[in-house]
Order: sequence, then structure tokens, then C-alpha cells
Amino acid sequence: MIDQQDKTRACRDCEKEFVFNARQQAEFERRGFAPPTRCPECHSKRTSRRGYGRGRSVKIHVAKCSVCGNEAHVPFLPDDTKPVYCDDCFRAQRSQTSRQAPAPGTSRKADAADRPSGFGGFHLDARLERAIGEAGYDTPTPVQAETIPICLSGRDLIGTAQTGTGKTAAFVLPILQHLLANPTSSPRTRVLVLTPTRELAEQVNDSFKQLGKHTKIKSATVYGGVAMNPQERALRNGADVIVACPGRLLDHVDRGSADLSGVEKLVLDEADRMLDMGFLPAIKRVLSHLPRKRHTMLFSATFAPELEQLTRDSLTNAKRVDVDLQAPAKTVAHALYPCAQHRKTALVLRLLDQIEANSVLIFTRTKHRANRIAKQIEAAGYEAAALHSNKSQNQRQLALDNFRSGACRILVATDIAARGLDVESISHVINYDIPDTSDTYIHRIGRTGRAEREGDAMTLVTPQDAAILFEIEKTLGSPIERRKIEDFDYDKPEPVRAPQPRAKRPGW
Repeated sequence: MIDQQDKTRACRDCEKEFVFNARQQAEFERRGFAPPTRCPECHSKRTSRRGYGRGRSVKIHVAKCSVCGNEAHVPFLPDDTKPVYCDDCFRAQRSQTSRQAPAPGTSRKADAADRPSGFGGFHLDARLERAIGEAGYDTPTPVQAETIPICLSGRDLIGTAQTGTGKTAAFVLPILQHLLANPTSSPRTRVLVLTPTRELAEQVNDSFKQLGKHTKIKSATVYGGVAMNPQERALRNGADVIVACPGRLLDHVDRGSADLSGVEKLVLDEADRMLDMGFLPAIKRVLSHLPRKRHTMLFSATFAPELEQLTRDSLTNAKRVDVDLQAPAKTVAHALYPCAQHRKTALVLRLLDQIEANSVLIFTRTKHRANRIAKQIEAAGYEAAALHSNKSQNQRQLALDNFRSGACRILVATDIAARGLDVESISHVINYDIPDTSDTYIHRIGRTGRAEREGDAMTLVTPQDAAILFEIEKTLGSPIERRKIEDFDYDKPEPVRAPQPRAKRPGW
């Protein structure tokens, strides 16, 4: 029964009568709104088309549906590169997509049948497609094909993929597309990418520059080990994108040179390694300076339990995508070389004499050992360099530049320093020390065998490595070939070091 205060109005669209309460009209007038002239059904259709309730005003364009040819209303300027759908065709397409989608909360594996045949299927800006072509990218990698559509949709993402899979471009392209499609008049930082190391920060920044070179989007890197003043000038001049290590970024926030209040997109790259390096408190402080409403993407080579708390704190209703997790390249040949610990250096030198290597990456467990082995290899007549976190930024950059250019063919590194190392033509990876986990083994050997090139992964093992070796072979799904070098003295005893005399105290 209609109350005496209720009034009947005729909808201006469908001309059907609808009931409008006078008390609601008083509330509309109090807020300065005009009373509604459409029934709830027509009002709902109109607001869904125009983007009301999303915190923004969207201009609607009238176009012709690409499927049925009927009139369609779209929130973008129609052109030949984007399909246009009317309401009925759009609902039909979305219904078909939802039937093919995996169940909520499940992880979707990469499927070649689902991937676009090229980058044109993502409907990116023409300037980005031009840069993609100039970079030599023809077909998206599995991680790009799976994650780019999710990133473009604005949904939070958890992506697990090993190194060398193209995950950097998987978030750089959607970010650039967002910045180009939503320009702002006021200069401010709109994107923040957090990385664990300086080298990875430079690599991500290079990707932004390469793929965004035909745009006016500016990016800046922020990390420790170098002077703050040049970074501060770059930030104050205006940077749309900041690629940073957490510690140095907080220094700039405290000094007022970095303002994170306008960040729209956050990327946590190599999140597992950032936790291993103890950056969790710094990451939480950075999150406290960001808007709560933002788009967050988290990428990791592995998904350890320690990441669960971080994902709960930083992501909302995230989609998880696992692409080729724990799947080493098929072009990599694995080999084990059993030997005693004190004979490892001599065995490495013999291997270097026998193999024809363009570039060799040797992994050690400690920084001191990396320095010692690099010096011993240099003493044997090879060009070698050490890479670890105790090196200055200039020393690390020089070692990387020489390794990439071929001036130095052998790089001895720790896991943390080599994380995110982007060198395309590494022919051999030698594990001087076996890694602590099978995931780390997969990550190490992912440096070779890239882009369908052949690569070799050699691991020196002692009897004490039996437990972790079992886990690695279980992950690979097959035993690793054991090899021995002829004419190498495996049984040579460890030299006995003479005791060093104690230094006398001054005055004695």
C-alpha cells in the first residue's frame, strides 16, 4: 500500500510510473540534488553506462557494435583498433568468458590456447606497440600472456615466475598503458616499483625507458650506495614512475623529496628476495605512506609462507597466476661433479680449460669465497670479477658492464647480488656451492638456456650435499648425470697449513 506521502512519477525514458517517497525528495533537496526523473531500472542502466558510482565521470560515445551492428554506448573514443559491443553482445561475451574461467580462488596455469597470438591482442597504445616492435618482441611469453590482461583490468595480482620469463615487461606495459590512457595535468608520482637490489632497479628502469621511449613518461631510480642529491633532483623535477629499493626510498620520504600520496599502482618485484634480505619492516613503512585505494602487483620467483602476511597486508582480492613454476628450460644440460671441498677450485679451473664458454656465471655461498675464487681464476690467466653486496655501486656496475660486453667472461657472484641479473648470452652456470633449496637451484640455472639457446648447468657436490641434492633431483623429475674428469687428481690431500705465529703485543 502506497503511503500518503508517496508520489507517483512517470519515467522520462520508459514512461512507466514509479513511486518516489516525499521524505526521499526532502533528503535530495537537503543535499542539493534534483529529484529523480527516471525509474530505478532506467537509472541503473544509465549509471552503469556512464560510470557513476566509480568515483569518476566518464564521457560516453555512441558507436556501432562490432558483432551485431546495433547502436552501442562505450566509455572510450571508438577507433578501428578496439572492438565495440552493445549491451547484449557484451553480456554474451562476458558470460562465455566466465564459463571458461577457473573457479574463484584457484591458481590458473598458463595455457597456450588461451594466449593472444601477438601483442596486438592486448589493444595497447600505438606508441607502445611501436616500441615493442623496435625491441624485437613478436610473441608474448607465457607470463606476459597470462598477467598482462589481469594487470590491464586493474585487479590485484600475485605472479610467480622464474627469472628470464619476461615478467618485467608483464607489468611495465600495463603500467605505461594506464598512464597514457589516464593523463593528469599535475606532475606527481603515480607508480612505485620496489626491488631488492640496485641492479634489478636499473634493469626495471631500463625497461620503462625502452618501452616508453615514444612517450613523455618519466621514470627515476632510487637506491643506496650512491649520492642522494642527483636522485633528489630527479624526484623534484617530476617522475611519473619511481623504481626504488625500500631503504633509500624511505630516506627520501623522510627528507620530503619523495611524495607517495598520489601512487596509483604499486609493484613488489622479487618479493621473496626482499623478505630474505630483511626488507619487510621497510616495505610496511612504505605501504603506510601509500593510498589505501591502489592497484598492487606482486611478483616472486617462489611463493614462500612468509609472503602470505605481506600479500594480506598489501593486496585485495588478488588473482594468483603460476607460470612455469619450477620448470627449468629444456635447453639446459645438467651435470654433477662430485669432489672434496678442498679440490673444488682446482676442479673449476680444469672445467674452464675444457669448456668452450662465451660467458660463465659461478655461484658461491659467501662473499669472501666469491672474492677468493675470482682472484684464483684471475691468477690462472682468465678475466674474472666478483659480484656481491659488499662491493660499491660503481664496482658492481663496472663488473656487470664488463660481463655483458664480454670484456670479462667469468663472473663469480652470490645469490643476492645476482638476483635479477639480466644477461642474455650466459652459456654456463657453475654452482661452486650447491644452493640451499631446489627453488634457488632453479633460479640459478635460469640464467642460462634463455630464448631457446643451449646452456650448461654444472654443480660441484660433496657427500654432505646428499639431502639437498635429493630435493633438486625430485624437483627436476629425473636424476642428474654424474661426471668425472680424466687425469684429475680427486684424491689429492688437503695441504696442511703451518700455524701462524701469534703477533707480539706492543712493548713486549
